[in-house]
Amino acid sequence: MKNEESEGPKQKRPAVKIRQMEIDDIAKVFHLGETLFKAGEAPNTYRTWDEYEVIELFYGDVEFCSVAVLKKKIIGFALGSTITKSHSAWKYGHLIWLGVDPAHQQMGVAEKLFKRFKEVMLKENVRMLVVDTEAENIPALKLFRKLGFRNPQQHIYLTMNLESERQLLKKRENGGPAEERNNRNHRHG
Repeated sequence: MKNEESEGPKQKRPAVKIRQMEIDDIAKVFHLGETLFKAGEAPNTYRTWDEYEVIELFYGDVEFCSVAVLKKKIIGFALGSTITKSHSAWKYGHLIWLGVDPAHQQMGVAEKLFKRFKEVMLKENVRMLVVDTEAENIPALKLFRKLGFRNPQQHIYLTMNLESERQLLKKRENGGPAEERNNRNHRHG
């Protein structure tokens, strides 16, 4: 059987440019992220993808925000920050968001974005990089291991739905009889 990969010209990866994010990129990065990070698919993450997340990271740490551009189109991004803990000489780099358009995944874009992120962190005297992802996100876990991340730590995030309590509070604030009914139920229950 012939090896199809050895026949014909070797496919060349497209020339993707990695650069620092600019103000005109904010909307494009946000909209790409909307397609990648859907709240319904990751309901337990402690961060949520919204326009404020992108704006806050851009204005707070623009040097840690990069985009991948192919033919003048943003096809990926890396957004991060640094963390300095009191009473510690260590400075940590946190890769908060790393996203690549699905049509351009498996083409080395994420690796290029991470390489730039790591270079910037080294210049900032960061001693350790931190990244987090959902435990079920196997492609991300494989990528991070490939990039050199080790020692995974398991974290558990718990949620509490406050909707029923919000409704009760709203009724109380509006002078409704909800509190009286609630008290009566507890006395006679």
